[in-house]
Amino acid sequence: MRSWLRKALTQTVRIKKGKKVWQEEVPPSERLILIVEFSIASMAALTVLEIAHLTVLGSWNSEIFAAITGLIGTVSGIVIGSKT
Repeated sequence: MRSWLRKALTQTVRIKKGKKVWQEEVPPSERLILIVEFSIASMAALTVLEIAHLTVLGSWNSEIFAAITGLIGTVSGIVIGSKT
């Protein structure tokens, strides 16, 4: 999982010195990769919890869904923000 995550979070930086312009890739920190991995694992666990809640109790739990939505927003914000 780390290889595609590392590739998705790698930044490409343009460096200009005089007339020379080149691009350099800046890899993400290990801490950022661990945070995103933890968030994805948390989303999976919350999804399983929501499915279990639906099957056992037969009702929708909006608090669990709100947590899943918040984590999805956080992870997508990190991925989009790391590219700019």
